[in-house]
Order: sequence, then structure tokens, then C-alpha cells
Amino acid sequence: MNSMSPNVIVYAFIVSLGGFVFGFDASVISGTVGFITTEFSLDAWQQGMVVSAPSLGALVAMFFAGRFSDKFGRKTVLQWVAILYLISAITSALAVNFYMLAVARLLGGLAFCSLMVAPLYIAEISQATHRGKLVSINQFNIVIGLSASYFTNYWLLNLSQTPESWLLSLSAPQDVWRWMLGLEIIPALLWCILLFTIVETPRWLVTQHREKDAKRALQALGEKDASAMLTSIKASLGEKTLSLKAQLSLIISPKLRLPLLIGLVIGIVQQLTGINVIFFYAPTIFEQSGIGTDAAFVQAIGVGLTNVIFTIVAILAIDRFGRKPLLVIGLSGIIFSMSLCAYGFKQATYTLDAQNVAQIVAQTELEPAAFAPLVDKTFTHDVDFKQALQAALGEQTALNNEGVILQQATQLNPTLILVGIIMFVACFAMSLGPVMWVLFSEIFPNSVRGVAISVVTVFNSLCSFLVQFIFPWELANYGAAFTFMSYAVVALIGLVFVLKYLPETKGLDLEALSERLAK
Repeated sequence: MNSMSPNVIVYAFIVSLGGFVFGFDASVISGTVGFITTEFSLDAWQQGMVVSAPSLGALVAMFFAGRFSDKFGRKTVLQWVAILYLISAITSALAVNFYMLAVARLLGGLAFCSLMVAPLYIAEISQATHRGKLVSINQFNIVIGLSASYFTNYWLLNLSQTPESWLLSLSAPQDVWRWMLGLEIIPALLWCILLFTIVETPRWLVTQHREKDAKRALQALGEKDASAMLTSIKASLGEKTLSLKAQLSLIISPKLRLPLLIGLVIGIVQQLTGINVIFFYAPTIFEQSGIGTDAAFVQAIGVGLTNVIFTIVAILAIDRFGRKPLLVIGLSGIIFSMSLCAYGFKQATYTLDAQNVAQIVAQTELEPAAFAPLVDKTFTHDVDFKQALQAALGEQTALNNEGVILQQATQLNPTLILVGIIMFVACFAMSLGPVMWVLFSEIFPNSVRGVAISVVTVFNSLCSFLVQFIFPWELANYGAAFTFMSYAVVALIGLVFVLKYLPETKGLDLEALSERLAK
């Protein structure tokens, strides 16, 4: 069967809608950070916790997701995940303090295990010749979700500033963040309903010794020779299903040393290059270049659109050119783009004159006298300027008004920063973004795939949490230039690894690929 079955495409699309919910859930927080900081008087560490709480939840969930998907089935776990997203969206929108919001977002993070279960499901229902494209649909939906959150955040922000809008008739302008978070209820509910229409994967059914159900599933997926495929799957699984202890022993055995190393390194590099910092703090980062809050939201939309366009490029190229070439090109671009951002922020200076202070006072409730120690002083490092600002205004007041003040004080080339970030997103979207999940779904044998993906995804989630959690603190204490340069260094390490150790995996059946990597 050379052409893709319509049913396979439909099931892959339904499952990948979880990627949309994830993308929306993960990045919608980017537009709410300023409002929540003011609402709950958050410090830098609390900001980091609100943004990174889902990744902490994901870290916990990844320990169990692989095992649960092996025990209860890919379909069942995905249904649980959809329910968790729905509960998280409702409780986040209704949060009354920092702790409730952090717990609600952590609960949503438990659902982030869909990032590993969805590609696993799609890979197990796909043919080798189309697997890369179909698994990448999940990544495509992730970036659509990311972009959708930027659009809805900007739309709601405008509504909150329009006196005659329906939004202001229902809530105060400062409560716009609740609407931003609450919109997730719609896609989460839709996904939950659609998941009841898909079939379980034939490979999982075989592991449960449900050969008749597996054959029916293969037929439902459009497999013309279901009996032959069923025989092939059974042969790859062996006589018995391995216990968890046996699976873990096999994963760390010399036989799977290379697949495990590939999974760990690619998973760690994907997060330590800073992608979730860009996605989840996009308006905050653009505010650092002094362009203002509204313009920062608009530029965040540009990040989302770039992500969508170059994810499409990856989907079209991944099965044609292979996984390794995309990674080499993408990592090379990430090194250059992050270095460009670091250079742009390194050249920045920060000065406030009387006119700047008047502009700030007009937009805030601050007193002009508070800025007296800063007027006509030039700072060549963002950390020095922010520390002086906090000394003059107080830490919390400075944090609450940082975007407005930076807009008036910053002198740098914002176009350079924008070009660097857009280029970074483009390079990531055509390489590490989709390729990592395709590789995860391919490189491990059927008998341990769920648990093995769970293991490597735990490290991916841990790195994601750490990068997001420390970013506000890192920005405040080391500055933007150092932060972005560190991401470039990680990308360089990843490029060296890919060139030296990563084999090409395109076009091979999962069973044949497992044998090849084991050798």
C-alpha cells in the first residue's frame, strides 16, 4: 500500500489535535505574565514558576506516561490527557491567587505527556514511507496552537482597551488574562470528544495478545494485507510482553546504547537551545528591546506565523531529505541566530532623560521624583540598569512597570533582535521541533518503545522546566546577551553530536530500524 489510507490521515489528524491544545496551553501564558505579575504581586521566581509549572507537571507525568500507555493503551491515555487539559483551563481562568494558578497550570502539565503519546500512536498506525509526515502533523498542530494563542492574546488585549467592547461589559480590563487562559476550554473539549472516534493501535493490541482486535484495527486503517502485517508485528514483539524491570534493563543495555544516547542528547539540546523561553516569554523578550507592550504582542504573532510556515517546510522535507540533514541545517541556523541576538543586546545602552520620565509618568501612577537618581545616567548593561531601577522604585514597582520604562530607556537595534529571533524560530521549526518527536517514535523497538520514549522525554521535560523557571532570574542577574549566547553554545554541542553519531532513519519499517540500530 503506497498511498496513505484516508482513515490513517483522519486518525492522525484527530490525535494530533492534542498538539494544538498543548501549543495553546503552553504559550498562552506569554500574554498574561505582565497582568498576573501585577494581580498577584509576583517576584522573578514566582513568574518563573507560573510559566514553568506545566513543564514540572510534564516531568512527573513522563515517568508514568510510557508505562500507562503500554498498560492501558495509547487511546485511553490520550482520553485522560484531554480531560486534564479541560480541568486545567477552567481552574486557571478562575484562579484567585498565585498558588491556585500554579497548581492549575501544573495539572495541565500532567497532560503534556500527550507530546510523547501522540507521536507514539501516529507512528504505530503509519507506513514507513509516510511516517515522518504523519508524526510531524502533531508538531504542525503544536505550532498552530502556539500561533493561535498569540493571536487571541492580542485580540483580547485590544478588546480590553476598547471602551465599547463586550469584554469590558463582563469584566475589568486587568482581568483580560482570565479570558486568555479560559479560551483553551474550547479546543480541549472538542479534542476530548473526537478521541472517542479513533481505533487503538494494532501494535499495542498485539502486545496484549488481542490478535483479532489488532487485525480489525489494521483493516480499519486500510491495510490491504492485514494478516501479513500482523505476522510481522508479532515477530518483532517476540513471545511475551516484557515486565517494566525487563524493559528498563533492555533500555540501558549495550544493545540500545545508541538509541538511548540519541534520545537523551537530542531531547536535552532541543530544550536547552531556549525554544520555550522564546515561545512562553515572547512579549517579555521583545519588551527588553524597548518596543513597548502592544508592539511586543504584535511581534509575538510574527514568531507564531514563522513557526507555522517552517513547520510546513519540515513536513514536506522530512521524508524526502531525511532527519539528519534537517537537524544539521537547523542547528547551524540556531547557532547563528542566537549569537546575533546576543550581539544585539550586548550593544544596547539605557538612558532616561526628563522627557522619557514624563512619558513614563503619563502611562503609570509613578511620581517623577522617584526617577531622580536615574535621570541623564547611561547604563551599558541591562542588569545594571534594572538594579538601579529597583533601588530607586522598589523591586515590585520596578517589575510591574518594567515594559513601559524599558520602552523609554532602551537604545538598541530592535530589528536585529527581531531578525535573530525569527531566524531562530524558523530553524527550530524545520529541525529540532518536529524531527525530535519523529526520531523518538522510530529509534526504539516495539517491545520497549513506550517506556523508552518516557525515559528520554523525562529529561526533555526536566530541561524545559529548568530553562523556563530560571529565565526571569537569569535575565535579571546575567542579562539578555549572556542568556542568548548560552543557547548558541548548546546548539553547537548538538550540531557536533548529530554530525558524528546520528544515523539516518527515513524510509525504514519500525521493525527493520530497530534491528539496524541494535547492531
